[in-house]
Amino acid sequence: MGWGLLMAYTVVGQKASSKNPNIVLFFIDDLGYGDLSVTGALGYKTPNLDQMAAEGTRFTNFMAAQAVCSASRAALLTGCYPNRVGIPGALGPESLIGLNPKEETIAELLKAKGYATGIFGKWHLGSRPEFLPLQQGFDDYYGVPYSHDMWPLHPWQKQANYPALHWIQNNTPGKEIKTLEEVSELTPTITEKAIGFIKKNKNKPFFLYVPHPLPHVPLAASKRFIGKSEKGIFGDVLMELDWSVGEILGELKRQGLDKNTLVIFTSDNGPWLNYGDHAGSSGGFREGKGTSFEGGQREPTIMRWPGVIPAGRVSNQLLSTIDILPTLVKLTGARLPAEKIDGIEFVDLLKGDDAQNPRQEFLYYYRKNSLEAVRKGNWKLIFAHPGRSYEAFLPGKDGQPGPTSETHEFPKALYNLSRDPGERYNVLEQNPDIVAELEKIAEKAREDLGDDLQKKEGKNRRAPGVVERK
Repeated sequence: MGWGLLMAYTVVGQKASSKNPNIVLFFIDDLGYGDLSVTGALGYKTPNLDQMAAEGTRFTNFMAAQAVCSASRAALLTGCYPNRVGIPGALGPESLIGLNPKEETIAELLKAKGYATGIFGKWHLGSRPEFLPLQQGFDDYYGVPYSHDMWPLHPWQKQANYPALHWIQNNTPGKEIKTLEEVSELTPTITEKAIGFIKKNKNKPFFLYVPHPLPHVPLAASKRFIGKSEKGIFGDVLMELDWSVGEILGELKRQGLDKNTLVIFTSDNGPWLNYGDHAGSSGGFREGKGTSFEGGQREPTIMRWPGVIPAGRVSNQLLSTIDILPTLVKLTGARLPAEKIDGIEFVDLLKGDDAQNPRQEFLYYYRKNSLEAVRKGNWKLIFAHPGRSYEAFLPGKDGQPGPTSETHEFPKALYNLSRDPGERYNVLEQNPDIVAELEKIAEKAREDLGDDLQKKEGKNRRAPGVVERK
């Protein structure tokens, strides 16, 4: 090989190695910590996710920002606590608010760096046209605008008088989802659209966001997966979601993109527990979806990037979905949002430096704008609050046990999560100094973001987008 050709080869190699990575972000709906076979699920297997964990890093202390749909998604895409950006709870189909278009999302920040941006799945950050994904930095969108239980035919929701639920392509409503059989098309259709996006954008960096609507109720799986598990329809749905991950990872390999793609898999909140067909598992953590206990917010999380993220590794460092935006910004050289964010980048930890502990600082557990807990390291202080409980069972309308109303009274408590991850042993009285330290952290949170439990407004909350009345 001549010297000139060798130099050219080296330059090309350097360009290839310095190319910005593609990003694939799976955000699964109502998936509990124990719902993967790698985290202890029984009655079915998730081999593609098990393989992803073997080839990447599994984060065992990774928290959703809130334990409910819209709030959690707003936090993920903005790097902010959801009450900072004005998105509480789960927005309904008729909601007049949505994520403010002035907020800067992951999609907008990466698009400014030349990324193609696509979302295929559930949006749930405002169903009015002015709030849809194309107004938040995405080039392509195909999916459903909100949870598919907000649906006229849902057997639990008939009294709500919901409007028709449609697939949406970009800004245009399409086919109506009329039957449970059509709900079973959610996972395969989203998978097909995601693969098409990879093929279309294989020659440029891309951000692919795949927020699968299932296993949120009502549960449905396509014919090829019905009856495949030993755990009924829930297990069938999880096997199909695992298949989806495998298909998308397989397409990355077929297109030669595998080694230049960071893949992140996590969930928006914990599971429904002991209710109907939804047989989700919190993996031994306390409570589930809609609560500030670990079962509501600790999520199964896997990250894979061959040659960059260590394979077969488990990290117990505390992280949150709000940390994903600043991490992607640092990895890609994009700029941070102009407005304040709450996330902390963890690039060095991601790449294998286990001495790094970026989120030793506090973490807030809000429900809507009620500060129900704060955490620093392994210490977690729960404030007295009313809320949902899956352990204080009440009979549901169908005669099966279900969660209480939102009025179960939880007492003030302190837990050491290193010794008591299930939050069973209140050590409040034995640790007054720790309580005092966490109380100071809580007061800073209340001053910053407010606290409905304490009737405090907060100074730094931003307004959501609001539909202008004409």
